[in-house]
Amino acid sequence: MSEYQYYEFQALDRPLTQEQMSKLRAYSSRAQITPRSFVNEYNWGDFKGNPCQWMEQYFDAFLYFANWGSRRFMLRLPAKLLDPKTASSYCAGQNLSCQQKDGHIILSFEAELEDYEWQEEERSWLASLVPIRSDLMRGDHRALYLGWLLAVQFQEIRDDAPEPPMPPGLGKLNAPLDCLADFLGIDPDLIAAAAERSPDHQVSIASKKEVGDWVRTLPSAEKDTIVARLIDGGDPHLSAEVRQRAIREISGKIRPDKSPVRTAGAIYARGEALAAERKQQEAERRAQEKARRERAEAEARKKRLEALAGREYEIWSTVDKLIATKQPKRYDQAVSLVRDLHDLAEMQGNGRDFKSRMGALQRENSAKSTLIERLRKGKLLGGVA
Repeated sequence: MSEYQYYEFQALDRPLTQEQMSKLRAYSSRAQITPRSFVNEYNWGDFKGNPCQWMEQYFDAFLYFANWGSRRFMLRLPAKLLDPKTASSYCAGQNLSCQQKDGHIILSFEAELEDYEWQEEERSWLASLVPIRSDLMRGDHRALYLGWLLAVQFQEIRDDAPEPPMPPGLGKLNAPLDCLADFLGIDPDLIAAAAERSPDHQVSIASKKEVGDWVRTLPSAEKDTIVARLIDGGDPHLSAEVRQRAIREISGKIRPDKSPVRTAGAIYARGEALAAERKQQEAERRAQEKARRERAEAEARKKRLEALAGREYEIWSTVDKLIATKQPKRYDQAVSLVRDLHDLAEMQGNGRDFKSRMGALQRENSAKSTLIERLRKGKLLGGVA
């Protein structure tokens, strides 16, 4: 298997300057570099840059995969929109890590997959994963939980380690989160086990009335500041920042979950139990489908044989003509017709006549070893049971 590595960086909040693009070009003469992205593929050699440093200096999203199963996905977000302490509570092992740098928090999801086969369409993964960044900035922490769950799957967390805060909606992942789970190879049964305790509702803004009441309580100076920042247009995250604050202050009165905290080991064990149940159900479904298919085939076979009744002499004559050609393909057709005659005789309880006719056929064609071998493999030389 030849080596293949794919690197893609995206600048989302601000484009790269010409100076920055020139600096990046020094790392590769073949890379595709635009004001918004850096993309390169390697069939030999390796990337000369440092993804962590590039994320600190230039980019907001990064994706890497290799055809031997290594995968990495990184996001850079304003720390004011994702509390570093909150993010850290989900970080365990090597599968999800975070660091704070210059007012930003950088998340890194990593996985090493076994029995992996690379597909051409995987180059489009980053475009599918980028919306997770906006979701995180709106307060949706399901991606963080999936990162923690991946560490549970790889058993990098102690069995008695407590579960981090459970985000709502884990049982109804959106398309970007489904893509993240697929990209990292997270076991669907493990996700289902974790989701059993996840509320269905998602983080959402309050009603228009509640928002209006909240806005009216803001001091005039704060309102003026928000409007000035909006008009200036220099902060792409102003809407998310104000929305998060509104959700926090309006909905912050929701009662905390009083359910007992689960452990990593308990979730892992529940995932294995769900996997066993699913496999059992699939086996039962396959068995039922096989039985249904066999019944349908048997009924169709019976109707076919009934249609042949009374035409035995004609069919034996056709068998003789096919054998006379001495062509292997015709032998196969002859054996198929003999099979029909065998089954028809068995259905009618007329095995003696069939056995007699087969004896004559065998004697007349004993020198045709190819034909005899085909009949023997079809278990047609012994007559009717």
